[in-house]
Amino acid sequence: MIWAIKRFFPIILLYWSCSSNNNSETTVNTGDTPPVSQQNTISEIEFIDEFIIENQEIEGVPIGGFSGIDYQKGKWYIICDTSTPPIRFYEADITYNKDAIQNVEITSMIEIKDASGNSLEQGVVDPESIRFDANSNTFLYTSEGSVNNGIDPALIEISAQNTQIRSFTLPDNFKANTTDDVSGPRHNGVLEGLSLSFDNKGYWVSFELPLIEDGPEPTTTDTESPVRITFLNKTSGMAERQFAYELDPVAREAALGTTFEVNGLVEILEYDTNKFLALERSFASGYINGGNNVKIYNVDATNATNTLSINALTTATYTKAVKTLLFDFETIRSQLKNTTVDNLEGITFGPKLADGSRTLVVISDNNFNSFFPQLNQLIAFKVIP
Repeated sequence: MIWAIKRFFPIILLYWSCSSNNNSETTVNTGDTPPVSQQNTISEIEFIDEFIIENQEIEGVPIGGFSGIDYQKGKWYIICDTSTPPIRFYEADITYNKDAIQNVEITSMIEIKDASGNSLEQGVVDPESIRFDANSNTFLYTSEGSVNNGIDPALIEISAQNTQIRSFTLPDNFKANTTDDVSGPRHNGVLEGLSLSFDNKGYWVSFELPLIEDGPEPTTTDTESPVRITFLNKTSGMAERQFAYELDPVAREAALGTTFEVNGLVEILEYDTNKFLALERSFASGYINGGNNVKIYNVDATNATNTLSINALTTATYTKAVKTLLFDFETIRSQLKNTTVDNLEGITFGPKLADGSRTLVVISDNNFNSFFPQLNQLIAFKVIP
């Protein structure tokens, strides 16, 4: 999603690194995510390094818009946030150790096509997040659609041949509403996050902003602004559970005579049953350092109310998920290029370090530098149980 005042062809990307410390303790880019026994506790994460991926092109198509990232079975996947053909994602090689990110290479660009193998038309989808399901050998991605143009958000499954297989059945109140302004999703505030479920039975999708009937968009003053996180069964394709996650206020006021301010939930990861990491991003216009304040929360939805049957959260009594701050990117701002925390949108667990520790990788959407220079920023962390 744009928040700045809003074929296969290998290519090696040039990059900038804030650390040149090479160490023999490297990650192993093979194998799957760690076993269950290692996934149910996350107490903190430690900053490893940042890379800035230089703007490049593949066959004349610009690289950028890195809205979602996933790592499965030794491979990296990055989806491009664009509604302009070719609708695409990338395969990548990313190598790092406990001290530094050592290499970033985009190895191919994959065009997403419709069920008949044809290119998708302009504006039909607006990709945001991507996950690879190793059990079905398929990809899943979320699309925000376009509420203003009456195009519904979607969770879409893609075959290994890169053609769309199916679109999941979303709750009725997720559909674009162009008839009034008192209910339905907000434009550019719909399905931003996606996670495989920990039990491998389905997928979690998350809204970026509250439904209109659920509460206001966050402001710099604290508001009741819950977003819905929904589980969809992979067999039936239907929603089975949902809970509410409360957004923070906007972190700072817009500056330099500008007025745009927003805060939303941009990505999720379920790492144990009802336990999630949530990437939450606040943006205020008018700042040289990007205007973003980004945090990662530990989220426990064990005792949260199933809100699927609740029409409007503003008039309901229910229990929200519990969120605990895990990491504030302000703590590393001084170590980042241009002291910029950019438009971070994607998050995934990466390969293990040589000592067995898990890693976490976050990536930013540069919006193709539509408004002012932004970065293809990639940040790696070590996970502490």
